[in-house]
Amino acid sequence: MKIYNAAAPIESADSPPAAPRRFQRCPQCDQPFMLPRLKRHQHGHCPRCAAHLASGRDWSISRLVSMAIAMLVLMPFAYTEPLLNIRLLGVSINASLLEGIWQMTRQGHPVTASIVAFCTIGAPLTLVFALLYLFFAPRVGMNLRPVLLLFERLKEWVMLDVYLVGLAVASIKVREFSEVLPGNGLLAFLVLMALSLLTLIHLNAEQLWQRYYPQRDLHPQRDPHPQRNPQRDQQRANPAPAEALVCLSCHFTAQPDHQGRCRRCHVPLTPRRPYSLQKSWSALISAVILLLPANLMPISIIYVNGVRREDTIFSGIMSLATSNVPVALVVFIASILVPFSKVIITTFLLVSIHFRMKTGRMLRMRLLRLMSWIGRWSMLDLFVIALTMSLVNRDQLLAFTMGPAALYFGAAVILTILSVEWLDSRLIWDND
Repeated sequence: MKIYNAAAPIESADSPPAAPRRFQRCPQCDQPFMLPRLKRHQHGHCPRCAAHLASGRDWSISRLVSMAIAMLVLMPFAYTEPLLNIRLLGVSINASLLEGIWQMTRQGHPVTASIVAFCTIGAPLTLVFALLYLFFAPRVGMNLRPVLLLFERLKEWVMLDVYLVGLAVASIKVREFSEVLPGNGLLAFLVLMALSLLTLIHLNAEQLWQRYYPQRDLHPQRDPHPQRNPQRDQQRANPAPAEALVCLSCHFTAQPDHQGRCRRCHVPLTPRRPYSLQKSWSALISAVILLLPANLMPISIIYVNGVRREDTIFSGIMSLATSNVPVALVVFIASILVPFSKVIITTFLLVSIHFRMKTGRMLRMRLLRLMSWIGRWSMLDLFVIALTMSLVNRDQLLAFTMGPAALYFGAAVILTILSVEWLDSRLIWDND
């Protein structure tokens, strides 16, 4: 077990303990170890798979609530005020986040509009109200467990940063037809995005669990006989009973209660996530099926003087490359490279688990973490389409609409995210 500060490891499990330690199992590889009490700005990592397991004390609930209130104040301006302005065919047109979602819905794509709305409005609003609930609910004795369980799941669905990149791509695409100027709501959106990122970075879920639902940790028993013997050394290597399980929801390690639940969050405990491989395979296969029409069918349709022009994901990237190669490269990575890489890597991980490969475990863990981090960026194309639809919509002279591939693409992106999320990484380390 290593503890890291910003620069280098400063303590290891082999050194004499300077503070009380508690028994912990790694939620990613199930390795048992003793976790020291962390100082401020220190980070604990698993000694086997190097997973980030714990952080020292971070922002207090008061500061988090202050950030939530600031975000709540900014949201009406960031969502309703124009983010971009263009002058097209003598008419000034504004594009706001809500306008793009409304255009999607009005043109008959409510499911895709719902996906965009959830990632840009629903998830950030849920984060804000969850923090406010966490601050006020204890005063009236309300249950906080569902809200605390939300925080880890929300991190990958708050996509305001991805939407900002989509905003830049959309402005470059629309520049082909008109001059693009920043709107009145752009500053509010930038601040909102920055506040949401800071909140998610400094939100220490473990600290909140310990604040509201403190539990008695498992500690090793002190041996009254200091002389060395092999039996005692073996007991020290396994200081807690084998029945102790790690909860994948709140990361607390303990024996299940009498109902087989986690003692802290009350989620049912099992040695491994039930039907993990089956669910991951089903989501992956469904994503592969949906990626075919998503890449072969048109994802966007534009009318210029009554002439219809359709673009698939790849042809749209090639068209964008004629004017801005770096931006086209970003879209290529997010819309083509990332989804197909996730499919290939997830397939490799699932096959390696089925055949019980014992080599390259650390490499597979790094690949799994990489897939978890980059998966959300595939939503970039949908955000670009939503913004472009609100900007370029001048009936038959110049109009932009979403093609049938957008729904398949959005569904495939969500399924690839779920495929990685449902995969129990501890299966990689079984039969070690």
